[in-house]
Amino acid sequence: MKKTFILSLFTILGFAQNNPNPGYWQQHADYKMDVKMDVKNYQYNGSQELVYTNNSSDTLKKVFYHLYNNAFQPGSEMDMRLQTIADPDKRMVRSFKQGGKEIKESRISTLKPNEIGFLNIKNFKQDGTLAKTKVVGTILEVTLNEPILPKQKTTFTLDFEGQVPLQVRRSGRNSEEGVALSMTQWYPKLAEYDFEGWHADPYIGREFHGVWGNFDVKLTIDKNYTVGGTGYLQNKNEIGHGYEDKGVEVKHSKRTKTLTWHFVAPNVHDFTWAADNEYIHDMILGPNDVELHFLYKNKAENLENWKNLQPKTAELLDFFNKNVGEYPYKQYSVIQGGDGGMEYGMCTLITGNRSFGSLVGVTAHEFAHSWFQFVLASNESKHEWMDEGFTSFISDLAMETVLPGKEKVDNPFEGAYNGYRYLVKSGKEQPLSTHADRYDINMAYGISAYSKGEVFLAQLGYVIGTENLMKTLRRYYADYKLTHPTPNDIKRSAEKVSGANLDWYLVDWTQTTNTIDYAIKEVADADKNTKVTLERIGRMPMPIDLLVVYEDGSNELFYIPNTLMRWEKPNSYSINRTVLKGWDWSSPTFSFDIQKTKTSIKAIVIDPSGLMADVDLTNNVFEKK
Repeated sequence: MKKTFILSLFTILGFAQNNPNPGYWQQHADYKMDVKMDVKNYQYNGSQELVYTNNSSDTLKKVFYHLYNNAFQPGSEMDMRLQTIADPDKRMVRSFKQGGKEIKESRISTLKPNEIGFLNIKNFKQDGTLAKTKVVGTILEVTLNEPILPKQKTTFTLDFEGQVPLQVRRSGRNSEEGVALSMTQWYPKLAEYDFEGWHADPYIGREFHGVWGNFDVKLTIDKNYTVGGTGYLQNKNEIGHGYEDKGVEVKHSKRTKTLTWHFVAPNVHDFTWAADNEYIHDMILGPNDVELHFLYKNKAENLENWKNLQPKTAELLDFFNKNVGEYPYKQYSVIQGGDGGMEYGMCTLITGNRSFGSLVGVTAHEFAHSWFQFVLASNESKHEWMDEGFTSFISDLAMETVLPGKEKVDNPFEGAYNGYRYLVKSGKEQPLSTHADRYDINMAYGISAYSKGEVFLAQLGYVIGTENLMKTLRRYYADYKLTHPTPNDIKRSAEKVSGANLDWYLVDWTQTTNTIDYAIKEVADADKNTKVTLERIGRMPMPIDLLVVYEDGSNELFYIPNTLMRWEKPNSYSINRTVLKGWDWSSPTFSFDIQKTKTSIKAIVIDPSGLMADVDLTNNVFEKK
């Protein structure tokens, strides 16, 4: 029965090449790992077999692996970045006064030999023959004995030994909340090769990119530790720890010192786990019989929040299924660990000493990543806004449903808009096309990835209509799940759904720092008409919704198409709308007449929805004096 279940999962998830782009291909990597963890010295050793399928039309003479643990050593690139960036991550530095000056010291720079992280590789073989390897920081460079021809497979084997670093960022041991092991990015991980070539980026502290494949992992660890993470536990009735079937009693002999946990994860691009000897493990069934696991420290002050989180997580799963698309796996684990909140395959690691609202909020965000980072696996290093921004968008909507505030919010994305406007005013903005590692400061990266990325979608709803936007998300997910979509793919999804031309929108918003700034320049009365003149001050063109409020309390909406779109947005307002001629981008002003009636104009408002990210709202309203 177990084998049948797993085989069916491989069949269900076996459409990873189902991408509508002509000629699309992606590489494939099947991992088998056998790992032993020593919980006393936090060192582990293992063997890895990787069957690599070259689905490209290229002949590969080299391959590259990520050795993320090596970042947690004094003098590493991550350490140097902490010491040179103007606003280092507060979790990764110690701040103190010295000679009246505030010093920010990299926590990595002071790690002792037994506190650093490392990942050492031995006996690397290609199809049984030793291959030449070279370690450069967090990257293993391998010169192949035999090139991998197009559409061919090869098998890599290696032995590795690692040390879990003291918790500094994401991965590590002995977190501030006392979690023993947060094992993220812990194994030799093959770098991705795609239509752009190799993505062998050093680990500086940002996000990840991986190769789709199947994982078969055996993990031997102290029997008192409960493990949770990626995949399906194959021997749950031997392991116990809350995984056993209902009615099954699992007992371990006193002579037993360790347990070997066997996980299988079909069609994923990462494998993560966490372990602690004080974890409580709860499981509930969510929509579509998805097992929702919760692993958290046995701390009295947090138990109620973690229990109440569980039905809310089921509600979140239902919301994301309906508004994005069905979650394709049958388990998800919310695990206390890490240093904040970070998404991984079939699981998230979050800090747990939080208020209930914060606990639900961080779970909503990290769980949403499963759709936009783990199933829609865009390259986070290059297009971080597609993951963080889209995740923020849908999780903000979800929170309105799952944990609504006391007052109805007109714009659930208002925080993102405010963050974006703050970044523009700071003068520190860089284009969204900037590589995630290469933003000048963390503030610019954070607001760009999260806020400006979220506004991309929210404002797209203004451009093509909210109904079309939500259809676009579902179309995007359906077309590109379990592949590696690019920015052009979300644009094409929106174009196919709406019929609008949107290249101008993608280019201006993501590849430039052009801003939107429209103004009501003049409202002039004549005998029979009132002439309204608008001005485009910012470089980025937009369609315009213009609300006119009359003295008698009536309203009228005017819509000015952006001629670059070759399309008109449907009227989503409950008031009459007049569609005017289009506004060409090359014209800095636009004028039209409003015929005078028995009542006069009281006010005129550009974009009554507030979803257009105009950077200066002071010139968007005319009020009759």
